[in-house]
Amino acid sequence: MRKIAILSFIAVSVFHHHCTGQSLTSKDSLAEKMLIYQLPNGAWPKQLVDKSVVDYKLPITKEILQKIKNTAIDHATLDNNATTREINVLIKAFKDTKNPAYLTAAEKGIAYILSAQYENGGFPQYYPNKSLYRAEITYNDNAMINALLVLYKVANKQQGFESVNPIFVSKAQTAVEKGIACILKTQVMQDGIRSIWAAQYDQNTLVPAQARKFEPASLSTSESVAIVRFLMMQPATPAIQQAIESAIQWFQQNDIEGYRFDRMQDKLTGEYERKLVADSSSTIWARFYDLADNRPLFGDRDDTVKYNFEDVSEERRNGYAWFGSWPEKLIEKDFPKWKKQHKIQ
Repeated sequence: MRKIAILSFIAVSVFHHHCTGQSLTSKDSLAEKMLIYQLPNGAWPKQLVDKSVVDYKLPITKEILQKIKNTAIDHATLDNNATTREINVLIKAFKDTKNPAYLTAAEKGIAYILSAQYENGGFPQYYPNKSLYRAEITYNDNAMINALLVLYKVANKQQGFESVNPIFVSKAQTAVEKGIACILKTQVMQDGIRSIWAAQYDQNTLVPAQARKFEPASLSTSESVAIVRFLMMQPATPAIQQAIESAIQWFQQNDIEGYRFDRMQDKLTGEYERKLVADSSSTIWARFYDLADNRPLFGDRDDTVKYNFEDVSEERRNGYAWFGSWPEKLIEKDFPKWKKQHKIQ
């Protein structure tokens, strides 16, 4: 059914633009490359078949073109901003150039996003590839929120998305509503109190799930900040208000004062290492917290969970954003502004 829906959207979309009589007036170099990289199902990959990262700064050589042709739809993803990034760029390029090819490609991407959504409102990291953890509902790296932001702009005809074929508007609105319902259902409860969100969830049970070996099932601060910001864009219903206020309270109660996460150079070896450094003026948060007791936790390549940062292998200590100030602006600026906007005490 999903594949049929995609084909129907694409067929109607192409017909719509043919009938408008729009002609190609100019080209955008970045958008042109994105047309080449687009997969047959409307999505984009983050990596090609040889695992090389999609890099739009590179020229399209014969070698790269062959790799693109050999990249199958199982590489279609929302991870690392893939697909949503391209849709946003193509919509802007259409607005600037009026080149209908850009709008058609963007609409194929929108159709893909709609087809990828689960009935419960969640989005997988990859679709249709369901191997490993790719089918899990994925907030990690803002995959689901990026998808919902695209659909939100379609539904509300904002930021150039007013040019999108009207057949997408009501479908996007429904998808956003389902996505919000999923967000509210997946906010982790701790002793009857809402906390924040995990990075991944089982797509059937909505239970927090593990992704890579060093990404254990846990509360995730960075992704939760993006979720709260998305909720702040919505009407302040009692359920949404409670979700936002509970998350803010959790952030306030679980900060780490007096430290910063720094990249420091060893004077003897010249190598850089990430360390926690005492700093009375700094407040940070761990990337991951224990689902039950809110202790900062750290995953490692060997599939173990550590509760002491210094116990993590050197490679992982230096290769992941274990701490950050993600909620700071949300708490200090965005939350007060949101309360004032909605006249919330």
